[in-house]
Amino acid sequence: MTIEVTIKRRDPVTVASLSMQGPFSLMGEAFGRLFGWIGGNGYVPAGPPVGVYYNDPHQVAAEELLWEIYCPIGGDVSPSGPDEQGLSVKTIEGAEVAATIHKGPYEQVAPTYGALAEWIMGNGYEIAGPPEEVYLTDPGSTPPEEYLTEVRFPVTRK
Repeated sequence: MTIEVTIKRRDPVTVASLSMQGPFSLMGEAFGRLFGWIGGNGYVPAGPPVGVYYNDPHQVAAEELLWEIYCPIGGDVSPSGPDEQGLSVKTIEGAEVAATIHKGPYEQVAPTYGALAEWIMGNGYEIAGPPEEVYLTDPGSTPPEEYLTEVRFPVTRK
């Protein structure tokens, strides 16, 4: 698989966040909770939502998967939480990332991860944190074959 990779800076950003444990099939419900909480607290989304994945679904049971979703929020917002539901406002630190675009259904993203990891290792970098997915299209109004997802890993030079 041939991919185009960009090395870029992910700037620090204030986000509304929801930490999760369990299968990725909970993703839709989790985004509903996150965006309901954002609106209910008067926050304003300031960028596309992001998923961060702390373990590998090929190595742990679905019930043990640890992941987080967040959305940048604008305005003068102070960190808070997490509350009893795992919702919080926090700052995501800046990092250098290797990024590529996956086009198509989320369930078909695995080859993109593999190609990106291979590119990183073959081009003088090493992975320095968990993978992230930036959801660039709205699944409610976009057919799955047209989904655009930025797949990225924080990296450092070897």
